[in-house]
Amino acid sequence: MRPALLAIIFLGLLLLSGCAVVPETGRSQLNILSPGEEMQLGLTSFEQLKKETPVSKDAKLNALVQRVGHRIAAVAPLPNAQWEFVLFDSKEANAFCLPGGKVGIYTGILPITQDEAGLSTVIGHEVAHAVARHGAERMSEAMLMQSVGAALNAGLTARGSKYHGAAMTVYGLGTSLGRALPHSRKQESEADQIGLLYMARAGYNPEAAVGFWQRFSSYNRQSGQAAPWFLRTHPLDEVRIRQLQEWMPRAKQEFRPAAN
Repeated sequence: MRPALLAIIFLGLLLLSGCAVVPETGRSQLNILSPGEEMQLGLTSFEQLKKETPVSKDAKLNALVQRVGHRIAAVAPLPNAQWEFVLFDSKEANAFCLPGGKVGIYTGILPITQDEAGLSTVIGHEVAHAVARHGAERMSEAMLMQSVGAALNAGLTARGSKYHGAAMTVYGLGTSLGRALPHSRKQESEADQIGLLYMARAGYNPEAAVGFWQRFSSYNRQSGQAAPWFLRTHPLDEVRIRQLQEWMPRAKQEFRPAAN
């Protein structure tokens, strides 16, 4: 059987077996990794990160991260999650979440979050990535694109096409700019939307999310961190702020101030 045909059959099986639905948004996604496989990858990677990156020893800031993190996790439906919130000592204004509930916050983002509600925006967003299984989705899509590329390469090689090199280059650019980056932006917007609901359900005023992203937008302008829009994996700041405002009515309906 020809390699190209085998690849097509494999792709068909992937598409049939990998359909899933994202909680809250109802979006269909390709996800061929099991939750257990995804979680193990996250656990292994996070342990390695903790060995390589200094962890903050500031007791007050660590207590803040733990308090906000566990309030958000309490409203996030992720079966068998092993939630862990670690504050890394780094000037980078960033945060991340690995599969299985491993969340990292860099101290450099805390001046922008300013307060507990601002931090809940960041942690809600990262927790949403874990619940929506965006990591497994990205890995699944990478496997799919790799298989399509292999089929294309096999077909062009078999035909001895003189355009083989050019075609593979165009395919690589097309999958990156036409699929991978836009899809990553879609995941980021989805995490914004779900995270907004989580912070509201955890008792944080969702309006604080708009304030945080406005401050983050100012930070990006001042630091000169602005790639061309078509190369960004995140939505433009003004786009995500507008989207948050569009999603705000639903979040406000679910907002219940936390009891002191």
